[in-house]
Amino acid sequence: MTCFKAYDIRGRIPDELNEEIAYRIGRAYAAYLQPQRVCVGRDVRLTSASLAQSVIDGLTDGGADVCDIGLCGTEEVYFATAHFQLDGGIMVTASHNPMDYNGMKLVRQHSRPISGDTGLERIRALVEENDFSPASRNSPLKKVASEAEARKNEAKKRSLHGVNEHFEPNFDDAAASAVVFQRAAKGRARPLDSKKAYIDHLLGYVDVASLQALKVVVNSGNGCAGPLVDLLAEYLPFEFVRIQHEPDGTFPNGIPNPLLPENRAATSEAVVAHGADVGIAWDGDFDSCFFFDHHGRFIEGYYVVGLLAAAMLEHHPGAKIIHDPRLTWNTIAVVQEKGGEPILCKTGHAFIKERMRQEDAVYGGEMSAHHYFKDFAYCDSGMIPWLLVLEIMGQRQTSLADLVSEMQERFPASGEINRTLAEPLAAIRRVEETYKDLAEKVDYTDGLSMEFAHWRFNLRCSNTEPVVRLNVESRGDAQLMQDKTRELLGYLE
Repeated sequence: MTCFKAYDIRGRIPDELNEEIAYRIGRAYAAYLQPQRVCVGRDVRLTSASLAQSVIDGLTDGGADVCDIGLCGTEEVYFATAHFQLDGGIMVTASHNPMDYNGMKLVRQHSRPISGDTGLERIRALVEENDFSPASRNSPLKKVASEAEARKNEAKKRSLHGVNEHFEPNFDDAAASAVVFQRAAKGRARPLDSKKAYIDHLLGYVDVASLQALKVVVNSGNGCAGPLVDLLAEYLPFEFVRIQHEPDGTFPNGIPNPLLPENRAATSEAVVAHGADVGIAWDGDFDSCFFFDHHGRFIEGYYVVGLLAAAMLEHHPGAKIIHDPRLTWNTIAVVQEKGGEPILCKTGHAFIKERMRQEDAVYGGEMSAHHYFKDFAYCDSGMIPWLLVLEIMGQRQTSLADLVSEMQERFPASGEINRTLAEPLAAIRRVEETYKDLAEKVDYTDGLSMEFAHWRFNLRCSNTEPVVRLNVESRGDAQLMQDKTRELLGYLE
């Protein structure tokens, strides 16, 4: 089963992932976790609806009830799982992978991630064995009222450690207090409208009354973000300029992946053409967001991590901040200067979330524009960051360009550069051999990181795509950073 990766499921359709495999994943999830209620959502890809239905069939045949939240962003599955005290969640998405891919992200109770280290390998084994008992398709669904009541009372006592008041379960909600059915029966799938609770939660991160009337270009890339922006817009003073706004699984403007430089022009040009204060773009399932300043210039996610880390530490003095190994110097400097504790963690949402919980960190950030919040069940959100950044812009009466300019000058960075290589591990070993006698520090937390007096780099194989990723940064010397980037690419190529 090659679709099982380090921290989620991704595969080419239909040879690596298809409806049969999706059904087996649902059965395996139900067999492994023995959940009573599971949230299922899907992105806009053309294959997502059928894969989601197959997962739902597998879950219900395995005895689980399914709360179907339909078309959504990945973080909406995280939210619904935690907010409604469900036993787990599955999001059908391939994020920003190519058109012929799809995948899934799996979480358990309280939206704790299921990765290779925390159960994904066991689910994979069950999928491969495909030895499931026949589903009780015609079994009557018998209410167990006392069990439902007991479950309701038990859930009230559960600790949702680290989540704010917006995450407290609402037991007056019909979905939250849904009747539990006997495990011997086939489960039942039913829709769950989680939008209002989710919007209320998002708005709780900012002081809406104090927000400034900024002009904001939003580019959903024909992914799932558009409808959410429209729901939020009712409560916000911003003037939105919408481009590529409607969800469209054919992706007429290309796969929404603003990490790729070739995908940034539309947002950049719209910012300039409309005289906007800021531009925001999302990937397909909007669990990451990307920023453009008022000049239309792309702002590396690395510097947004520094900006948000500093903001979080103002409200949580001395807190721990999690960051990934790809670009680190600016984050470490900002966090230490603000009195916080920076903690290095392997790249990937499952690893970051687990480390966040272990350390009780208030915030975690990856340079790939994934931002994690303690108050969001330690999960990543593509909606919370832009609300916070626009609030900061209004509070300080300054532009995004000015907010990040000092960080950009202190630690210029290459941005992530991807290369498809015939022998990636051999290439990485060749680079290590070349620099090992010169490096002041070598780290293998994720791939190969090497530090020198005035520059550093990280080189790693992607966990989700067949590419090698390179990031380079320096201490205040943009020319050195550019020279070393070209030098490293020469060794790779």
